[in-house]
Order: sequence, then structure tokens, then C-alpha cells
Amino acid sequence: MYEHLETAPNRDNLKRVVVDPVSRVEGHGKVSLLLDENNKVQQARLHIVEFRGFERFIQGRPYWELPVLVQRLCGICPVSHHLAAAKAIDQLVGVDPENLPVSADKLRRLLHFGQVLQSHALHFFHLSSPDLLFGFESDIGKRNIIAVLADYPDIGVQGVKMRKYGQEVIRMVSGKRVHGTGAIAGGMNKALSKEERDYLLADIDQIIQWAVDSVALIKKVHCANLPYYDDFATIRSNYLGLVKPDGALELYHGGIRAKNAAGGTITDHFDYCRYNDLIHEEVRSWTYMKFPYLLSLGKEEGWYRVGPLARVNNCDYINTPLAEAARMEFKAHSPEAMVHSTLAFHWARLIELLHCAESIKGLLHDADLLGGELVAHGEKRYEGIGVIEAPRGTLFHHYQVDENDIVTKANLIVSTTSNNMGMNESVRQVAAEYLSGRELTEPLLNNLEVAIRAYDPCLSCATHAVGKMPLQLELIDAGGALIDKLVKHGNGDIERV
Repeated sequence: MYEHLETAPNRDNLKRVVVDPVSRVEGHGKVSLLLDENNKVQQARLHIVEFRGFERFIQGRPYWELPVLVQRLCGICPVSHHLAAAKAIDQLVGVDPENLPVSADKLRRLLHFGQVLQSHALHFFHLSSPDLLFGFESDIGKRNIIAVLADYPDIGVQGVKMRKYGQEVIRMVSGKRVHGTGAIAGGMNKALSKEERDYLLADIDQIIQWAVDSVALIKKVHCANLPYYDDFATIRSNYLGLVKPDGALELYHGGIRAKNAAGGTITDHFDYCRYNDLIHEEVRSWTYMKFPYLLSLGKEEGWYRVGPLARVNNCDYINTPLAEAARMEFKAHSPEAMVHSTLAFHWARLIELLHCAESIKGLLHDADLLGGELVAHGEKRYEGIGVIEAPRGTLFHHYQVDENDIVTKANLIVSTTSNNMGMNESVRQVAAEYLSGRELTEPLLNNLEVAIRAYDPCLSCATHAVGKMPLQLELIDAGGALIDKLVKHGNGDIERV
């Protein structure tokens, strides 16, 4: 629903335009614009208006339930939460990632590659391709996967089948396409059978070819719309993600690397179990989603972006040949050390999709998937931290338990949360550059949603803390004048302003 030109009380007669809800994303959010009498944009914000509270829900539960419980955060990326939780509870039974049984490690990686592949295919083909194929301001009836299937049947069908294949990988490893089980404390609960392995091998070469075609498609679309695609919603930022010890792209386990907008290293191979020494979070009164930032740079300069663009920017290379060739073409597109184009998230996303397809093929030829030791144990611990590269970016799960194995504290920093400032900055850029001073229409307002969709946000994953959220209470008289205002800050302090 789009609400147009509401007069905002006591704001110098500024008009409010609300895009509610933001469509073709997971979860619920809205964008609000404040415009003056000349339709000049004075303020643009992305508001996350739902509240989930999983950080509190899981307190009081035994730790071994967590890999299953936290999947209910989301139906799009449940595997990411499943594996991040599993990596955390591995530590609670004394098993560090390097001590996980080889078969269990490879099964988890196969599961994760399937998850990233299906999620990237879903986002690009189902949610974003209508904008890219038909135009950002095309007729609203065209902006859906049904129209893509009608007008571009080969592209649409390939997208649907690639997503299905990723879901089949998940099903073979965890028993279900959505909310399955697989990872347990210290390992995995089953290996693949030979029949399951052969079933997945039958289609993998076709999936790789379609992935190659997808990268060619997004490169063609992006480069056919220059310099517009390079400039649209584009901001300069820091970037953060995991890398392998040798600097290669890593999606399952590695050290944290952060680079600045010029490509300079902020930190490298940082131990994610010390993430509290690296990242803090800020709360603001107008959204339930927090704003993470790099502590060393502070709130104003320390915000960063995560996800495919950050990972492809940050890594030194990709260890699968077709994806590495695609990465080199992608990096050559930019005259700078880092690619900052927000729409380039789509290009980087499909390079990762190709990498996942290649990696799945490699793993399916590995006999370790079919058996071997699956579970390890060590000395009990009371704290565990699991970090993984979810499709949308770096995902942190941090748990503390008591002597009875009951969860006493949980902290989640979800990928979309780390992109919060980036999404807001992109929204501001689009509002100022493309909307300000114009008569706003539904097709024009879709530009704001295009900017947000580039990040592939999962808004339902991103709002969890209880007791820390800011609150604002206003008393307004019948004429619209503000009589009194109370603000509860994120630290719990209440202030009359």
C-alpha cells in the first residue's frame, strides 16, 4: 500500500509519503519520506516495524534445541541460522571448528552451499529480476516472477529449477527443504547415502551451466545500463566478511576481514569469537533494527556493509575456476580497488551462486560424504560463538549456558542488521537524486524498493533484542501541537524532551 502526501503535524507543514510495505523482500518494513512544499525530500528513512525477540525466546531452553529452534527465525535462510547455532553449541561440548570430524565438516559445507545457492536464486530470479528485466518504473503488473516466466521463459524456468536444486541438496542432507535437522552438537546426525549422492550428481552439470548463464545475464544487464547502474543508490562504505587463511572467499568458517572504501585493510583474520572487541551496536528511536559499527572507527565512520558485494570485494580470490574468472571480470569493471555500486550486489550474488554450484559438484565426488566419524566431544564449556556467511552476509550467534546446560544469554547479529545503515544511506541517495522535486507516483517510488532489494534484506531475521529498544511517547492536542514528549533510550534511561 502506498500512502501519499500526508501532512506531518508540527513539522513545518512537511508532507509525509510512506511506502508501506516494502515489497518483494522477506519480512516487513516501510520507507517514509518528508517533503517540503516544493516536493524536495527533507528526510528519508527505512523503518523496520516488526519485532521477533528470539534472543529472549531461547533463554531457558537447553542448548541442544537451538539449531532447530533458531531456524524458525526465517523460512528463507533457516539453514544459515541452523549452522551458526550448531557452530556455537559445538563449542559448548568442547569442539572447535578445526576439530570437527572431516565427514561432518564436509556435510555441513554441502548443506550450506545448497542453502546459499537456493537463496541467491530465489532473490535474483523471483524478487529482483522483474525490476532488472522490465525496468524500475515498469507497470506494477510486470513486476513479478509470473511476468518473467511469460516474457522470459528460459530465464524464469532456470531460476526456478536452480532454486529447486538447492532445496534438494538441503533435503538430502537434513531431511526437509525447510526447517530440517542435520547439524547437532559436535557434528552431524547422518551421512549421505550413495543413492542420495547420485541423485544430486545427476543434475549438477546443468546447474553449473545455468549459473554461468546467470552471471553472463547480470553482467549484460548491468553493463547495458551504464553509468546509471553504477550510480544508482551507490554509496562508499566499509566492507566486512569472513575469508579463508589464505584470503580466499569463505562462506562456512574463517577469520573476519574488514576493508575501508579505498580497499585498505581495517582488520584481517580477526578471531570471530572476539567479535565484541570489534563490533558494537547502536539503537535509534525510529526503528526496531539496530546499527552495528566497527568500534575502532566509531558510530559515524564505522558502519559497514556485508553480503555478496562485501565478500567478493574483500577476498583475494575464489577457489573454484569459473567463479574466479567471473570475479576477475567483476573487479575489472571498477576503476577503484572496491566495487561500490549497490546494484552490483546482484552481480556478486550470482558469482557466489556459481561458486556454490561448482563447490557442490566437488563435494559430491568426495567419499567422506558417505560415511566416517560424524560426532566429536570434548570438555564442557559455558559459552559458544558461531559465525557463518549467510546469503545476506556475516551472521553471529552467541550463547551462554549454566551448569544445567540451560541458555542464560543469547545475542544475534544478523546480516541484514549489519546492512541497516547501508540500506538507509542508499534510500537517502535515491530519494535525493531521483525523487526530490518530482510529483511522486507508484512507479517512481519503486526506485526506493529497488535500492533496498539489492541488499536482499531479511527483515524478520533482524529484530530480536528485548528490553533494549528505544521508545518515544508524544502527547499531541486536537490542533496537532506537541504538548509533552517522553523518550526511553536504548540503555533504559527515560528523558522528557
